[in-house]
Amino acid sequence: MTRRGDSRRRVAGREAGSATVELALLAPGLLLLCGLILLGGRVVLAGGSIEQAAAAAARQASLARDPAAADRLARQQAARTLAAQHLQCASLTVTVDTAGFRVPLGQPASVAVEIGCAVRLSDLALPGLPATRALSARAVSPLDPWRARGSGR
Repeated sequence: MTRRGDSRRRVAGREAGSATVELALLAPGLLLLCGLILLGGRVVLAGGSIEQAAAAAARQASLARDPAAADRLARQQAARTLAAQHLQCASLTVTVDTAGFRVPLGQPASVAVEIGCAVRLSDLALPGLPATRALSARAVSPLDPWRARGSGR
């Protein structure tokens, strides 16, 4: 019985410190995996925020009476919504398509807003990661076909 106990002690002695080596080998991979999960989460949340901002901006533009006011209101609403979502874009573009204001009354018309945002990723500090990721979203909102509107000419 003592021989069996001796062999167990010898095996355990040979494996001493192997858990530390395994952890040292696995730690960089686990940290990289955590960083990629954070990156994916940031991109998904930013995409949702940009889609929400585009929808809110299109809705706000559809309530305006003329193209100039629609453009101004859409840009303000997009900036307000992104600020409320705590999303800071390295560069922000808001394009408002107000062609629907030229459609005659009684006919279906709409206003479209497209938002482009370069989301900052540089604070994640992952090797090989670009500083920004370009995301965009487009939303369309109908204009009331019987509401008076100016053409902006």
